[in-house]
Amino acid sequence: MKKISFYASNFLVVMLLVASTIVTGQTKLPNIVILATGGTIAGAGASATGSAYTSGQVKIDAMIDAVPNIRQLANLKGEQVANVGSQDMSVKVWLDVANRINTLLASKDVDGIVITHGTDTQEETAYFLNLVVKSDKPVVLTGSMRPSTALSAEGPLNLYNAVAVAASPKSKGYGVMVAMNDEIHSAHSVKKMMTTPVQTFQSPEEGMIGSVVFGEVDFFHKPHGLHTTSSEFSIDGVKSLPRVDILYACADSSPDLVDLMVKAGAKGIVIAGVGDGNMNAGTLEAVKKATKAGVAVVRASRVPLGAVLIKGEIVDADYGTVSADELNPQKARILLMLSLLKDRSREDLQRVFIEY
Repeated sequence: MKKISFYASNFLVVMLLVASTIVTGQTKLPNIVILATGGTIAGAGASATGSAYTSGQVKIDAMIDAVPNIRQLANLKGEQVANVGSQDMSVKVWLDVANRINTLLASKDVDGIVITHGTDTQEETAYFLNLVVKSDKPVVLTGSMRPSTALSAEGPLNLYNAVAVAASPKSKGYGVMVAMNDEIHSAHSVKKMMTTPVQTFQSPEEGMIGSVVFGEVDFFHKPHGLHTTSSEFSIDGVKSLPRVDILYACADSSPDLVDLMVKAGAKGIVIAGVGDGNMNAGTLEAVKKATKAGVAVVRASRVPLGAVLIKGEIVDADYGTVSADELNPQKARILLMLSLLKDRSREDLQRVFIEY
């Protein structure tokens, strides 16, 4: 009788809790932290129809309060971790943001992160974080192409949707994402493709990984490459990253630019090559000289789409170079900087660029 009474009393407690939840309409909301870094989404201009504005004029609490119903998605806390236009984004800010994310996501009281960010270098910050964040909880970057004072500013809806993605249990394990213009993109594949239109962020080779429409989240496929909890890269105790420069190839490029980068202290160079990561004969000889001197050189392409072949017109093994695979020059630079935190053979560097 005591055993029956025990189960009956526990069943009654559960039913009362369920009934209470139904009556009050309350469910436990996830806890999301929004880290603000400035950018156009926090920008303001003198005219609602003009193109001139100043980034980072609106602080994060005001941004949150300006979005209707956003607090129905999650319990929100905002932190202003930087306040710059993303053209002024720096390695120091990257390290600060990444360390803050790792600290926050290590807590059982934080379920996800949203980062407001300028669009100019958003893909770079996303990719950097994708390599060094050590959690499978969602990290979502968002921003806007129009400042907060502009006619039809899209920032509030982008922020609403980014919070929805970070708060969704579906988002676990997808690495760092970018949520803009109703689309969800992986940090590895997303590129800024246009100067000012709102549909600027695209993943032209692999497609967006999902969509988010007025807070409704749907995923289509997993992101490409190793990331977050599967990544070998760590910034524990790291205060700076090795210098890596980008050389933009063109007709009749000056080979001495490679020598100048090496002389200036570059530990690595990314060639934004023509076509299949190609460069003229003089630059190629300067590159061969640099790799023999211990400078890591990665061949990417200035062409928007396509992988750089390891054995194409240039055979990397002959020059000591490494193919960027499908990474564009700016993302190749980030991967090379992190890779050079330890000594690596050319073969190991090539493995890294294939896997990430």
